[in-house]
Amino acid sequence: MSTPFSPKALSEFARYYGFHYARVDPSALVQDIHGEMERGLRGQASSLSMIPAHISPVSRTMPGKTVIALDAGGTNLRAALVTFNEDGKAVATDSRKAPMPGTSGPVGADAFFDGIAALAAPLMKGARVEGIGFCFSYPMEMTSGADGILTAFSKEVDAPQVVGMSIGAELGRALARRNVPAPERIVVLNDTTAALLSGLSQLPCGGEHLEGGQSGPLTGVILGTGFNTAYPEKRIPKIGFDSPDSPQIVVCETGGFAHRYAGPLDREFDSATKNPGAYTLEKATAGAYLGPLTFHILKQALRDGLFSFDRQDEFLSWPALHTKDLNTFLCGPFAQENPIGELFGSGDRDALLSVVYLASIVTGRAALLAAAAIAATVEKAGAGADPLTPARIVVEGTTYLAYKGMRSALESNLHVLLNRNGPCPFVIAPVEQASLFGAAVAALS
Repeated sequence: MSTPFSPKALSEFARYYGFHYARVDPSALVQDIHGEMERGLRGQASSLSMIPAHISPVSRTMPGKTVIALDAGGTNLRAALVTFNEDGKAVATDSRKAPMPGTSGPVGADAFFDGIAALAAPLMKGARVEGIGFCFSYPMEMTSGADGILTAFSKEVDAPQVVGMSIGAELGRALARRNVPAPERIVVLNDTTAALLSGLSQLPCGGEHLEGGQSGPLTGVILGTGFNTAYPEKRIPKIGFDSPDSPQIVVCETGGFAHRYAGPLDREFDSATKNPGAYTLEKATAGAYLGPLTFHILKQALRDGLFSFDRQDEFLSWPALHTKDLNTFLCGPFAQENPIGELFGSGDRDALLSVVYLASIVTGRAALLAAAAIAATVEKAGAGADPLTPARIVVEGTTYLAYKGMRSALESNLHVLLNRNGPCPFVIAPVEQASLFGAAVAALS
């Protein structure tokens, strides 16, 4: 006989093992993050790296300017000729896509950059290009010249000679090999910086053209496979930067924040990952981990007898549960056309409800933790109480957009946190092609 569905017992289980969102003190968490931010900016020991992007966002994008935008971060490379219209909004006038060099077999350094130049060069013929912005979403060490030195590739790209090279400088040389003069400015940035910059052209004045209004402070957020935030900072003591009138973007490396709300099941899960002890916040919030973490929790609940069903041994024997499969199930629990749903028969309704209930608690905590990190970043960016200059938050990532229950819970928590000391207007929105349009803005920043 199956165990009856008991929300009370499941909630007590979540509290006992330390993953219930009710354990989190959101205001204290925001203050914890602020403290780590300050230590990271000073170069002191911190779980937040606070990496200077060496890019100062323009106050507004100039109409009529044309740039090349490049976006690389997976199996595809995208390029577009982008023009800023009379409202300062980025408009792609010609777009192209090709496989990322090194994804179909090993390539040397020259072949890697020649592949990128081959996609970009045709866009430059007959156009007056003011600069190139290149969103390159692989681990880099950013330089003071807004270039990036590659430190590693993900497993999709096989181009080991490129590691240690300056991406922007080498792209310029590759264009020269094709007798295409590179523009003076080639700006390299990552996806979080690009998300922030995309808001300059896509979310003016908080998403509305308010007569006499000025644009509010801007924050970029990635909540997809990973989790990160970025904002413009006026003072970065560790590099001697102090510029109240022209801040530069700082990438917080938010997923690394070592929050104090990890319970025993979180720690067990962490110990089995490739990087135990690192990316503590990301492992509780981001798409790379939500499925596997929830699977670890569900297996413990089965062992503790919180619920049961006929095919549970089969479920327990699975080597892994991917986030996309869990999300498909959560979006349609009674549909059996997915790996989880097909395990439950007509007599397993109580067990199915228990799975959804526990997964919802994990999602609720993820949304609360993410909201606290975003709130801390928005406050650091200078969010205030002026209703005509709402803080603008640009979010990119499938976990925010598509994971069941995430977006609504995150935005609800964010509203409470940002308004905890008084009204703090903000607008939060996804921007289509944020990486590409952010790269376009970077070319003029």
